[in-house]
Amino acid sequence: MAQNEFDVVILGAGTGGYYAAFRAKQLGLNVAVVEKDKVGGVCLHRGCIPTKAFLKSASVFDTVKRASEFGVDIEGEATFNYDTALKRSLAVVNKQYTGLQFLFDKKNKVPVFKGEGKLISKNQVEVTLNEGGEKQVLTAKQIIINTGSRPRAIDGVPTDGKIVIDSDHAVVLEKLPKRIIVRGGGATGVEWASVYHRYGSEVTLVGNVVPQEDPDISKELTKQFKRQKINVLEGVRPTADNWEVSDKGVKLTVDVKGKQTVVEADVLLVATGRQANIEGIGLEEVGVKTEGGFVVVDDMMRTNVEGVYAIGDVNGLQMLAHTAGHHGIIAVEHIAGHNPFPLDHLNSPSCTYCHPEIGSVGLSEKKAKDLGYEVMVGKFPMMPNGKAVIEGEAEGFTKIVVDADTHDVLGVHIIGPHATELIAEAGLARFLNASAEELTMTIHPHPTVSEVIGQAAMDVFGQAIDF
Repeated sequence: MAQNEFDVVILGAGTGGYYAAFRAKQLGLNVAVVEKDKVGGVCLHRGCIPTKAFLKSASVFDTVKRASEFGVDIEGEATFNYDTALKRSLAVVNKQYTGLQFLFDKKNKVPVFKGEGKLISKNQVEVTLNEGGEKQVLTAKQIIINTGSRPRAIDGVPTDGKIVIDSDHAVVLEKLPKRIIVRGGGATGVEWASVYHRYGSEVTLVGNVVPQEDPDISKELTKQFKRQKINVLEGVRPTADNWEVSDKGVKLTVDVKGKQTVVEADVLLVATGRQANIEGIGLEEVGVKTEGGFVVVDDMMRTNVEGVYAIGDVNGLQMLAHTAGHHGIIAVEHIAGHNPFPLDHLNSPSCTYCHPEIGSVGLSEKKAKDLGYEVMVGKFPMMPNGKAVIEGEAEGFTKIVVDADTHDVLGVHIIGPHATELIAEAGLARFLNASAEELTMTIHPHPTVSEVIGQAAMDVFGQAIDF
């Protein structure tokens, strides 16, 4: 092929993009990637990896402060060094980035055109290169859009990266704020609230806590946050009129249960969701259909334009990195003439890395009932679990929702230690259409926190042993 002619051109090198690129190479396709920033996307550089590094530092600090409970005496009071935590997070990101660059350059030999890409036809991408602004046109038999998403701002309250920040700014914030307001109680909001609280900041969380989760999970995390002395303002939906921002900080004035409440802080972190990057990439010119701010796709990730696919956050099906990776594999395998298994997004787990952690997959009890299912529910607390008690992390529970007729697992919801690891078993159970009985017969080794899954399944039938 000519230098700028490829089987597949991928617009964006986030998780979905590099999964697609590397799978394309495995399948013998000639592939190129267009990326205006660094390969790895939001997850590696501004999302999953740096935030979890911060959370790990918070966890270690917690453990050190509680060391005497475990028989470890430390002289003097433990203090937190934010600068070191920030440097460690950046070092973790850089290490992962170096490894990913090796996979691009050496192992898979995928060319990366560094610049802004735009579809100019269903088979052509125009790239404005970062260096020099030169334009190049890449020709492709198939194009995959993987332009990702960005933090959503509060209308009338623009971010400045210092006083009003979003999650992109938080991962590189140079100074730990003494007081911070986190607006938004979704996964991003509760993770950062958990980080800053454990670092020693005075934290106010504004909004309902993890409203996307099963209501029992939401209630439990709200209770745990309040117990930790995080100030939670539930049910509050402030507009721009409720905020006062100056170079000295931010002030929020809202009505809480009929009483005017004023909260002042040094920093406001806006965590009110994300929006897809669909502007300026040629969708309108080529005729790619969008709806509600996202690119419309079928179960093979195809758009309405033949030969053009869209994966990851930009299609809005489930805005998670691991889901984007599977989208990329599905799209490329379809392009290569295979018959990939469609992704049932109800089988893709959602993980929230606050303290305590949350892992969930499938339907909540309410959603299952809304869909017309007769349900049975099993629930098992962490408190009787030996390993959770040993680790000093016995808050939370596991909840299993099953079809009352077939006993098939409809959803699993975990809050507590290692929830983000445990939920993989539940994802496999849903994928294999497992029943609650099969989960009870699955051997969960003792002592492990994983036993709560088996016990919750037993509780569906009133047969839990340890509670």
